[in-house]
Amino acid sequence: MKSTHEYMETSEQYVLRTYNRFPIVLEKGEGVYLYDTDGKQYLDFAAGIAVFGLGYHYPGYDEALKGQIDQLIHTSNLFYNVPMGEAAEKLVKASGMNKVFFTNSGTEAIEGAIKAARKYAYLKDGRTDHEIIAMNHSFHGRSVGALSVTGNPHYQEAFKPLMGGVRFADFNDLDSVKAQVTDRTCAVILETVQGEGGIYPADEAFLKGVKALCEEKDILLILDEIQCGMGRTGSMFAWQEYGVKPDIMTCAKALGCGIPVGAFVLNEKTAAASLVPGDHGTTYGGNPLACQAVSTVLDLFAKDDIPGHVKALAPYLEERLDALVEKHDCLAARRGKGFIQGLVVNGKPVGEVVKKALENGLIVISAGSDVLRLVPPLVIEKKHIDEMIEKLEKSLE
Repeated sequence: MKSTHEYMETSEQYVLRTYNRFPIVLEKGEGVYLYDTDGKQYLDFAAGIAVFGLGYHYPGYDEALKGQIDQLIHTSNLFYNVPMGEAAEKLVKASGMNKVFFTNSGTEAIEGAIKAARKYAYLKDGRTDHEIIAMNHSFHGRSVGALSVTGNPHYQEAFKPLMGGVRFADFNDLDSVKAQVTDRTCAVILETVQGEGGIYPADEAFLKGVKALCEEKDILLILDEIQCGMGRTGSMFAWQEYGVKPDIMTCAKALGCGIPVGAFVLNEKTAAASLVPGDHGTTYGGNPLACQAVSTVLDLFAKDDIPGHVKALAPYLEERLDALVEKHDCLAARRGKGFIQGLVVNGKPVGEVVKKALENGLIVISAGSDVLRLVPPLVIEKKHIDEMIEKLEKSLE
C-alpha cells in the first residue's frame, strides 16, 4: 500500500493541475464523516461541494446502484431504458414542471438551458441575435457557454472571446435587470441563492419582480438550482420557498448524491416550443446507472422527508452560527438559507480558516474571496452542528 505522500505524488505527476488540492488523501466515508489514508476522521460540512445530500452509505442508496450495475449501466439515447423514465417522472412531479433532459453535470445543464431559451426565441421571430441577461457575481460553470453567463471576470479573462449576446445586471436589483432588457432579450438566468459569489439568497420582491417582468415580455426565466436545490434550503427546490416557478430549471450535485448527473427541466410552454430531435444530445446523459441514482435519491428524499428535516434543523444551525458571529470579531456576518450558509470573514484570509479547520478535523470550503461556506450533508443532526461549532471555534482562535 502506498503512503499518503506517494498517492499525492502520483496525482501531481499524471493529473493536469487545475486545482490546488489540500494535502490529504480521502479514502472512505461513513454517515457525515470522511476518513483519509492515515485514518484521520473529518466531519464533512462541504459534502463534495453540496453533492452528498444523503451523506455516505445512506440506507437504500448503495443497494439500488449495485443492483443497477448488475443489470445495465449504459445503452445510448437511441433506446429507452427503465430508470430514465422513472427518474424523469419523479423529477417532474417533485418540481411541478413538464419535461426533463438529463445531462452529466450542472455545467451541461446550463448549456442545454441556454440552447432551449434561444431556440424558443428563434421559433417566435426567426432572429438569431437574441440576448440573455445574467447576474454579476454569479457562477454557472466552466464551459465557454456557462462562463459567458458567469458574472465574474476572474473566471472569464483568459478564455475570451466568449459567447456573445450576454448582458449583466446586479443581483437583487430589479431596476438593474429592467435596464438591460431590449427587444432581443430571450432569457434571464440567475441562481436562486448565489453560491460561489458569496452565499446571497434572492430577495423575494426581486425574484417575483423578475418573474413578472419575464411574463410581461415573454422572456424565459432560467433558475440555476444546481447548488441550492434538492432540499438544501428546506424545500425540494429553493424557488418553491418564494412561490416563483421558472420556465427552465437546472439541477445537478445532490440530484445524484455522488453519481455525476444533472438535468434541465422545462415547463409546458417552453417544452412545447423549443428543442426537437436533432437539436441537442449527449452520449451518457440519461444512462441507466445515473438515472437509477436520481430515481433512488428522489424516493429517499420523499420517504424520509429530507427537505423537512432541513427546514426543522436550519433555525438551530443559524442560531449557533449567529452566536459565533457575535462572539468573534473576525466574523462580520452570516448569510444563507437552510443548509447553504456563509460566514463573512474579515481580518484574516478565509483560506487560513479552511486550512485550520482541516487540521481540526472539519471540512469546510470558501465562496468568493471572504466567505466561509457551509454546505453539509442534509442528514446532519444537532450533535453534528454542535461538533462543527466546536471545531470551527477552535480554528478561529
